[in-house]
Amino acid sequence: MSTIGPQAVLAAESGEVDPIKLFLPPFYDLFWSAIVLIIIAVVFYKMVLPKFQAVLDERTAKIEGGLAKAESAQAEAAAALAEYHQQLQEARTEAAKIREDARAEGSAIVADHKVKAGEEAARIVDTAHRQIEAERQQAAISLRNDVGTLATQLASKIVGESLEDSARQSRVVDRFLDELEAAGAGAASAAANGKEG
Repeated sequence: MSTIGPQAVLAAESGEVDPIKLFLPPFYDLFWSAIVLIIIAVVFYKMVLPKFQAVLDERTAKIEGGLAKAESAQAEAAAALAEYHQQLQEARTEAAKIREDARAEGSAIVADHKVKAGEEAARIVDTAHRQIEAERQQAAISLRNDVGTLATQLASKIVGESLEDSARQSRVVDRFLDELEAAGAGAASAAANGKEG
């Protein structure tokens, strides 16, 4: 390339040279500049550009692979989340069923225990009634013997003769107890009538 020297500037001022030519380089400079530019362009196109393109293609492939992996990971995560929600729902359903079964089983156990307790209570009451009846009969027999002995001794003192004869003693005691029971039944009947009136 040529440089514009002070002489060319002076020549342009004096009007000898066209001022537009000052800004245009000479043809040979343009020609060699174009040749060098074409050589650089061909070298760039043949050597540098394929390397850039390979690097860009590699990066594009990595990015697309990363995007594909991210999409597949996201799909797997969504599937895992859906499966987790399904398992959670199944677990909740199973827990509700277990709770209902436990409640039903508990109710059945309580009902069974109530029935057994009722049967046990009835058995205990029946045993107690039988025991009370046996003790009452035993007390009546004991009382009859004691009353008979006392009555015989008292009657012997009142009558003045001995009532040691067991048949006579038994008749006297039985008659006395019968009269006593009749008097007790009459008093109970009178008391019941008095409460009603």
